[in-house]
Amino acid sequence: MKVALITGVSRETGLGYETARQLSSLGYYVIITARDVYQAKLLAGPANLQAEQLDVTDPDSIDALRRTIENDYEKIDVLINNAGAYYDQGNRAMQTDPALVHQAIDINLLGAWRMIRAFAPLLLKSSSPRIVNVSSGAGSFHDPAFGITAQPGAVPVYSMTKAALNALTVHIAEELKYTRIKVNAACPGFTATYEGTEAYGARPVSDGAKGIVWAATLPDDGPTGGFYRDGQQIDW
Repeated sequence: MKVALITGVSRETGLGYETARQLSSLGYYVIITARDVYQAKLLAGPANLQAEQLDVTDPDSIDALRRTIENDYEKIDVLINNAGAYYDQGNRAMQTDPALVHQAIDINLLGAWRMIRAFAPLLLKSSSPRIVNVSSGAGSFHDPAFGITAQPGAVPVYSMTKAALNALTVHIAEELKYTRIKVNAACPGFTATYEGTEAYGARPVSDGAKGIVWAATLPDDGPTGGFYRDGQQIDW
């Protein structure tokens, strides 16, 4: 049995939940997590998923989850760092409260970093371990639609934390290149995770999740240390 762990799953319209559904349909046993475990449990029942409490900003919460999974399954095969926040549309860097920046970094960058460090030993017990950091084209410089040079000044806090997450992906992939673990960042594109965004061109969440699932199910000769959307490499 292949076990997948996904962070930040609390909304039915969210990417995390759709990714969990798609992985479950491929035969994975999927553990979904959220700070509010009640919300995760509401989603887990109908989709035959396991829900657990997790706050990626809290090392004790991460350690408790690691112990639970290690006791129950001994290993995991996939870690998807989906938890993210602070899409600061309309914000400006010069006007941003540093406290907001600290909070965004704590979730969007350090949350993934903590999870990778904590769960690497369980991933190493898998025959085909994969780590997917859910990022954004807003965290690249050259993405033609969302990149920092394409939309300078847009979502400054969010874009900088996702750029940092992309950098973390490269560093972790390099450090783990002599193991079986493959580490990649995936951008889901502009997806309709909130009502009304379809009118602005957002695509179905199912389409955005496919690229995450692609990175989570790479073959053993697949890439590592890259940044992808829909299985196609994106310029950093």
